[in-house]
Amino acid sequence: MFKSLIKMFTGGGTESTSKKSGIGELEHFVDYVVRALVDNPQEVSISSEAGDRADVIKISCRKEDISRIIGKKGRTIMAIRSLVSGAAGRMKRKVSVEVVD
Repeated sequence: MFKSLIKMFTGGGTESTSKKSGIGELEHFVDYVVRALVDNPQEVSISSEAGDRADVIKISCRKEDISRIIGKKGRTIMAIRSLVSGAAGRMKRKVSVEVVD
């Protein structure tokens, strides 16, 4: 997983990489990070939706764990969004991350 993320950030991936595999790798990255942050990792689910202008990765978990994902002053979720946005930019795509209640 980390090798594929490094390829995305450094531009080592090819342009012929399919859209679904790119989003799938970003979903796995978000899943890995979020499960490491929360108290109940078995109740975390990550899904994605393709939109006209951008794709959205949605995080759903227990209410008690939402504050762990967001972090103090929103810094944790902003960091996750920055990493995902940077990797998506390398794939010439726009991807956002949302926490679902």
